[in-house]
Amino acid sequence: MTGKIAVTPRSLSGAGHPVLSRLVEQGFEIVYPAPGKMPSEEDLLRSIPGCVGWLAGVEPISLRVLDAASGLRVISRNGTGVDNIDIFEAEARGITVERATGANARGVAELAIGLLLAASRHIPWSHQHMSKGEWRRRIGCEVKGRTLAVIGCGAIGREVADMALGLGMEVVGYDPYPNAGFVRPGFRYVGLEEGLCGADAVSFHCPPGERPMLDAAMFSRMRKGVIVVNTARAELIDDGAMLAALESGHVSTLATDVFHQEPPSASALLSHERVILTPHAGGFTEESVDRATSVAVDNLLKNLVCP
Repeated sequence: MTGKIAVTPRSLSGAGHPVLSRLVEQGFEIVYPAPGKMPSEEDLLRSIPGCVGWLAGVEPISLRVLDAASGLRVISRNGTGVDNIDIFEAEARGITVERATGANARGVAELAIGLLLAASRHIPWSHQHMSKGEWRRRIGCEVKGRTLAVIGCGAIGREVADMALGLGMEVVGYDPYPNAGFVRPGFRYVGLEEGLCGADAVSFHCPPGERPMLDAAMFSRMRKGVIVVNTARAELIDDGAMLAALESGHVSTLATDVFHQEPPSASALLSHERVILTPHAGGFTEESVDRATSVAVDNLLKNLVCP
C-alpha cells in the first residue's frame, strides 16, 4: 500500500526524524499539517482526509476530524496516552489506534523526579531571586525517609517508584490494575485515598477521569505541606482548589508539565511563586523521541504494509 501519512507531534513536525525515512522507503508520502506546533482542528480537517496513516501527538482528535478522515486506517500515537482520541468512535470507523507503550517512560520519570527535587529545594525560586541580585533563602527538605505516592503504576509510574526508592524514599502506589510482579523493598500498593492522604509528595502518572482527583475536599485531607508533581494530565487537578491550597500553605509546591491548553493562558495559578512549570517536556528527550518514533513507525507499517 502507498498513500499519505500525517505527522503531527511537535517533536517531529518541525525538523522531522531519520526514522520517518522508513515510511518513505515503503512508498508513503509524509505530510505535516502544522509544522512545529500543535495542529488545530482546522489544520487537521485540511490535511487528514486522504491520509491512510497518522503518526499522532497529544492534539485533540474530534469527531469532525474522524468523520472527515476518509481512507484513514491507523492512528499511531508516539506515546501511551490516548485520552485525546475517542477510541470507540475511531474503531467504529475502521481506524485502528496504536500506542508507543513505555517508549517515553524513562524521560517522563526523570522529569518527575527532577521536579520533585526542584520543589523540595526551591531551586526555581532561588534562581529567580539570585538572577535579580537578591540573596534570599527558603528552607527546603530532604526527600530521604519521606513518602511519595505514585498515582498510576504503569511503565512511567514504576520508573518513578524505582528512582524514588533509590533516593531513600518510602513509596506507595495506586493503580486500578496493580502489577503483581512489581515487588520492591520499600514499595507497596495502597488505595487511592490512603495514597493521597498519607504522602509527603504525590506524583501523577494516570489518565484523567470524569472529575479531578484533587479537589477542595481531597486537599483538606492531605498532609499539610504536600508537594504535587503532575506530568500526566492537567484535568487531574481542580485549578481553583489548587490555588487556594497553595495560598493557605496546605500544598507546598505544584510542579506541572501539563496544561489544559498548550501553550497555556496566563493565570493566577500558573504565575504563583510556589508553582514550577515546564512546557510538556516529559518525553522530550533525544532518547525518548527516538524510541517513541521508532515504535510509532513500526505500528504504522504493521497496519499498512502486508507481511
